[in-house]
Amino acid sequence: MTHHLARGLLVLTAFGLSGCMAFSPDGGMTTVSDLTSQTINKDVAFVRSAEGAEAVNAAVRRLLARTLTTETAVQIALLNNRGLQAAYNELALAETDLVEQSLPPNPVFSISRISGNGASEIERQVVGDILALATLPFRSDIARDRFRQAQLRAALATLRLAADVRGAYVRAVAGNEMVVLLTDAKATAESTAQLAVKLGETGSINKLDQAREQVFYAETAADLATARQTATSAREKLARLMGLWDGGLDFRLPNQMPPLPRRPRALPSIETDAVAHRIDLQIARLELTALAKSLNLTEATRFVTLLDLAGISRRTQDPEGAPFRERGFDVQFQIPIFDGGEVRVRQAAETYNLAFNRLTERAVNVRSEARDAYRIYRSSYDIASHYQREILPLRKIITEEMQLRFSSMQVDIFALLTEARQRLASLRGAIDARQKFFLAQSDLQTAVNGGGAPAAGGDNSTTIAAAAPADGGH
Repeated sequence: MTHHLARGLLVLTAFGLSGCMAFSPDGGMTTVSDLTSQTINKDVAFVRSAEGAEAVNAAVRRLLARTLTTETAVQIALLNNRGLQAAYNELALAETDLVEQSLPPNPVFSISRISGNGASEIERQVVGDILALATLPFRSDIARDRFRQAQLRAALATLRLAADVRGAYVRAVAGNEMVVLLTDAKATAESTAQLAVKLGETGSINKLDQAREQVFYAETAADLATARQTATSAREKLARLMGLWDGGLDFRLPNQMPPLPRRPRALPSIETDAVAHRIDLQIARLELTALAKSLNLTEATRFVTLLDLAGISRRTQDPEGAPFRERGFDVQFQIPIFDGGEVRVRQAAETYNLAFNRLTERAVNVRSEARDAYRIYRSSYDIASHYQREILPLRKIITEEMQLRFSSMQVDIFALLTEARQRLASLRGAIDARQKFFLAQSDLQTAVNGGGAPAAGGDNSTTIAAAAPADGGH
């Protein structure tokens, strides 16, 4: 009997091993790479060896050798950012959980020997957790859903980094453009202030006009210092996101943002696209699926949380007689007298309801976020385009006409300078409008695909209280 029981345990274990998972060669990165390639058309790399690190460093050096664009900055960050590599490490750890959950429980072998007064007794046992083995397919299925969630979370971290890099790049380049503009304005204001001082010494202008020119120069100098500080901070943030050390901090950025596109994107189905493609929604859906399976497993095992089967072989040596052998088995199970599983079932049901409500809330928010992002995108384009088509051309005409009138002595120098200050304000407004448009364009892509700042409670997986543990919960 014991021999048959032990062999039965080994057969059941071998049957479980036939369906268990093995570690993938890429640590689950294929799905992350496919999602990233489809969404933002960029390459990702999980660095796990010295050769891989050298290949990444060579690629980063090649990209840094040129003036950075938005796309090259994003690609450098996806290859070189250590925080993203840590997210991929978390994915590899999730795969270890998947493999662990797909393995059947190890049988336990025990041997004991008792002797005294010339007699001895040797007992051998092979113990197997039958409940854990019986629920193995269900737990493995839940673990696969969890691993798929981990893959989507890694892809979400990739998209989030890409969105952060785009925003930092736009702010850094816009800061450069503002610094160039204000540097020229400061040089002009300085010359004007010096001219005003000389004219004031001759009595050609009064103290009020002289003070106006001097304060404009002082304000422009202060604005330039602020712009330089802002541009430097934006550049530093971009360097952090790209994971650059001291040797890579001399990367080159353009001095102005690219021109506006000829026309804005028309996205009539923006809400549908967002609901279909948002990775955070896919994670929430998988969470709900895993909780549903876990709830079913909890309900199926609510009365039995412990079921161990042991095969026993005992050999007894009596000094007054011949040795004899005894065989048998031992079964342990829990009697549900006080706890019939109601607590676990209630926990599982409420956990499922919690995840369902979070998913519904997230779906509502995603649609709203998509609508709002597209509205901001279109209005930002209209404002920036208005500056480009209307305000700046008119300012140029005014400047040219004022210069003609100054040449013919119809207006004095101070009227010309007043118009220059107004034109500077328009140019600064145009730069700010274009910056807001390119930031809105990045936010629109984030609203459709995911990758924005995590919502409160939106990206955290719900704790499963429903899954029956391998040890039966005892």
